[in-house]
Amino acid sequence: MTDRLADETALVTGASSGIGRAIAMRFAREGADVVVADVREEPREGGKLTHERVEAETDQRATFVETDVSVVDDIAEAVATATETFGGLDVMVNNAGVFRANQPIESVEPEDYDWLMDINLRGVYFGSKLAAEAMRGNGGSVVNLSSIAGLVGYPGASAYCASKGGITNLTRALALELGPEGVRVNAINPGVIETAMTTEDTHVAGEMDEQIPLRRDGQPEDVADAALFLASDESAYVTGHNLVVDGGYTAQ
Repeated sequence: MTDRLADETALVTGASSGIGRAIAMRFAREGADVVVADVREEPREGGKLTHERVEAETDQRATFVETDVSVVDDIAEAVATATETFGGLDVMVNNAGVFRANQPIESVEPEDYDWLMDINLRGVYFGSKLAAEAMRGNGGSVVNLSSIAGLVGYPGASAYCASKGGITNLTRALALELGPEGVRVNAINPGVIETAMTTEDTHVAGEMDEQIPLRRDGQPEDVADAALFLASDESAYVTGHNLVVDGGYTAQ
């Protein structure tokens, strides 16, 4: 590894499992101390807890904070943990999100919509706000996890598309607002990534392979590599960008 995040602190929401777990591990291997923020501590894929893996497999420090991103006070506690435990916050990854498949608009109840938007969009909004406040004066990088569903529509997923479309444009707006303070804001728009959410919950993994030019679903590590680029100084002149990681699906 190349220590691209040496001496930095990263906070990753939804980092106990899946994409967030891969990002946390990738960042730690590149020299960052990591705050693992999630509603559950146990990884859905099994194995060691993420913060324990960080400390067992790297030279970095890590801690877990129970965090429901729909609760602003929980996000504030996670940010405070980063600043108080590790001395600051350099990278914020707003990764936590939820998805429900096969929900045509006539079946979506207000409480279903609110639940999804509170986690997917409101959580990213206030995660970005609180991270920017912690970074103010020192600069930093905010990386939001959107989706290709924030760029193209999918029938039966209108609420999810609305939430991810919101993240896509929120990222642009915050880049304009926070750029003068040295805070960069970018997003990643993944395609189908093989995680528990896509294999166990929604069963979408493997369903689109013939429509993907690279003929495979993505892996969490594919997204982690993109997140590392956006978090590091290699993207020092990149802000307001939505980086698509989808095997070429949206190029069609």
